Amino acid sequence: MQPLDEQYYNRLNEIAGAIQESPKLEQYLEEEEDDLYNDLRMEFEPMLSELHHKVAAEAPLQLVTFEKYLLEPPFEGLYLPRVLGYAVLRGEISDQYRYVRPNDHFKDILLAICKSVHFEQLKKRIGQTISVGFALSSDIWITNLMTQVENKRIRYFLQQQNSDRYRDLKERADIYRRYSNQFRNELYYSADFPSTLGEMKANFSALRQFLLKRFEVGGDNESLNGQIKGFLDNKDFQGTDEYLEMLAMYGNYIDLNPTDRLAFATHFERERRSLPKFDQKYLGFLVSLYESPGIKSVNDDRMMAAIDTNWKDKISDYYRIAGKIHSLGYVHPDAIDAVQEFYLTHQGLSVESECLRLLVLNYFTQLINGLTEREYADYFELTKIFGVYMKMFGNQQFNQAVEHLSMNYVNKLLHVFTDKRAKDYQDVKKFVSTQFVDFGFLKEKEVVEMFKTRRKKRKAGEE
Repeated sequence: MQPLDEQYYNRLNEIAGAIQESPKLEQYLEEEEDDLYNDLRMEFEPMLSELHHKVAAEAPLQLVTFEKYLLEPPFEGLYLPRVLGYAVLRGEISDQYRYVRPNDHFKDILLAICKSVHFEQLKKRIGQTISVGFALSSDIWITNLMTQVENKRIRYFLQQQNSDRYRDLKERADIYRRYSNQFRNELYYSADFPSTLGEMKANFSALRQFLLKRFEVGGDNESLNGQIKGFLDNKDFQGTDEYLEMLAMYGNYIDLNPTDRLAFATHFERERRSLPKFDQKYLGFLVSLYESPGIKSVNDDRMMAAIDTNWKDKISDYYRIAGKIHSLGYVHPDAIDAVQEFYLTHQGLSVESECLRLLVLNYFTQLINGLTEREYADYFELTKIFGVYMKMFGNQQFNQAVEHLSMNYVNKLLHVFTDKRAKDYQDVKKFVSTQFVDFGFLKEKEVVEMFKTRRKKRKAGEE
């Protein structure tokens, strides 16, 4: 947690002063009407939101410090429900949808809300957030929090949010996904960079999550440059898998000037030559980057500009074929021939082959997601290329991914082209009836079912 820059601190003080001098606050304190507190919210929460987003974009490592300032009385509880949501989602979770470590920031904000004189107003906006936070927390943690709430009425409110249904993993996963989807385009993640090997081992997974979320949402990551360089310069971290992953993220996602690129290349090539199975581990992590939800692509051009592709290992093999695909395009006959040759000389289940398949799949995804419904003829034409790669790779997982993309697009077409006698609809039907069966996406019976005209049920009394 970094201290807050003076510019943000000064702006916070300005907003706090304006809140305290506001006639709306004075009126609310006199009459205690809900509408008056909402008026106060409407005036000042946009200011706090704008500043929060500014800090998140420019100095994300200062976010927790920023949010702690909002707990002070002069802010009158404004914006705390939103900050509570950020705190809930910022905590690192396991595959069991439980917090990896106690979420103390969530606890601090929630207790501040419980002790606020404005609790009655705030509680109307935090019920779902508390339910999610409790679902992800342990029973011991929740019990400990409850003991710190003296007011019986408030404690009862909290207990109501702690539902037994979220003891079930599926229910926890479902509520987490639905809740986090509301924040999917926002920057709110923060983390601490370690200074010792013990801190690094204990907290790297949270740091990795923070960085990947930054890359997923986008934005300026220049403020992280110094911290990442400090991480890579730390000799205690070198030679670890965590160090390798930091190299992979830094090289693929951060724009580097010539000096920083040279420093990165020095670190990368040292580890590459000294760490056992570095190439396999690096490409394995690259696979996880390709598969990360929301990560649109890894940047091969950045890596190829920095590393030594003449060094004989799996990394050089992969980037050489990736470079050819990027430069020629995956539909170019020379690129297809190069992929064929690569695939004949590398095992299909090797990590470099998996990276190649994911690279091609990423191109397919970008293509299909970029097509409008009126461009379906282009899709029909390009599926010929899909077939070439599917036959070449002979990989079930790849084929299923292409099938999923194609079915989604066809379903979009059928939602638009609903007149079954029109040319558009008939074109789609004819294509699916032949090509999807040839690809193995659908059986003939499934095609018939897909395009079957369903009779409307007659209402009671109709003849």
